[in-house]
Amino acid sequence: MTARAPDASHPHGFADIVRVASGNFLEMYDFMVFGYFAAAIGQAYFPAGDAFGTLLKSLATFGAGFLMRPLGAIILGAFTDRHGRRAGLLLTLSLMCLGIVTLAVTPAYATIGVLAPVLVLFGRLLQGFSAGAELGNVSVYLAEIAPPGRKGFYVSWQSASQQVAVIVAALVGVALTGVLTPAQLAAWGWRVPLLLGCAVVPFVFLVRRHLRESADFAARTDHPDLRRIAAALWTARGRVLAGMALVLMTTVSFYMITAYTPTFGTLLHLPERANLWVTAGVGASNLIWLPLMGAASDRIGRKPILIACTMLAILTAYPAMAWLAAGPSVARLIAVELWLSALYASYNSAMVVYLTEIVPPAVRASGFSLAYSLATAIGGFTPYIVTLAIHATGNLAMPGVWLTLAAAISLTATLLTERKPVI
Repeated sequence: MTARAPDASHPHGFADIVRVASGNFLEMYDFMVFGYFAAAIGQAYFPAGDAFGTLLKSLATFGAGFLMRPLGAIILGAFTDRHGRRAGLLLTLSLMCLGIVTLAVTPAYATIGVLAPVLVLFGRLLQGFSAGAELGNVSVYLAEIAPPGRKGFYVSWQSASQQVAVIVAALVGVALTGVLTPAQLAAWGWRVPLLLGCAVVPFVFLVRRHLRESADFAARTDHPDLRRIAAALWTARGRVLAGMALVLMTTVSFYMITAYTPTFGTLLHLPERANLWVTAGVGASNLIWLPLMGAASDRIGRKPILIACTMLAILTAYPAMAWLAAGPSVARLIAVELWLSALYASYNSAMVVYLTEIVPPAVRASGFSLAYSLATAIGGFTPYIVTLAIHATGNLAMPGVWLTLAAAISLTATLLTERKPVI
């Protein structure tokens, strides 16, 4: 006998935000752990002749998961648009958890040979496939349950839950670097945060099972199948591509100031533990800015915030990174990261809800997810791209160049999209 979905007719409150955000937290927690411990994971699964080669292979595997996101966005997003937000959120959570477990328990290359990196890559691709719709499902659900005039504030909690994951993963990393030797951390210590993520899976399932369907979806009588959704996405391809360009600054800046920070700090020859503390601080900063600016976007509109943040990023990203590279220190790293955090969080708080508004309602989950996933397929490779750029040029400020380019693309998309979104 299957469990009945909770009634969608009653008003949604903060409890529903927590329920839907729990899975989003778990997904981002695992992504952050992989980014923080990229060097150790690389040594375990991708042995190479030198440390740089090992790191690049590990970061490429981190990015490979993002390549599956567009496919997951179409297939799982279509499932959500046809069968409901609640059903889609439970499905993406199931696939996500399988990917986490795969990475956590796969033996090292020294134990099972080439099968090890193959299994790890499979786990990352599965995570990417599920994540392709997870963010869209969460964002659309929050947009549809939000009271009038509070959509920006409600949707901001999609990203805010990710920042909690950034903080928790960084603090776990700080604790591990404090109690384990570098040899222990490289040998098995990096598995500990992954196993902790596996341990909370049953709790997240229990919480998300009690989600109620959004009244907006429940009121619809027409639920198109995959073929009709694919046709609608093709018709709306202009908005999807514009959405992809809008999201690019978010994905580049987010992965630069979170997942890449420990690796970048190492390249700057800063203490590993200090780098993790800085990352935790970035997550806390993001967590403060996101709901504040989400609420501000409800009052002053989305576009003014989008334009201001992209212009500030274009003007300051490279100079800030050049200043940091000229005299690397923990204090300078904190200053630069907190500035970029303010730009990222302010921009993202307005961008995510704006994206839910410009995508046609009939394909809201799949259209949002596809736009977001296409951008993430590029921005998710940020750690790999900037590491390669630094190695090729010798310029430690290259992350600023990459962020400036992303901001310019997003600014162009902001200026070209409709001033009055279609909702």
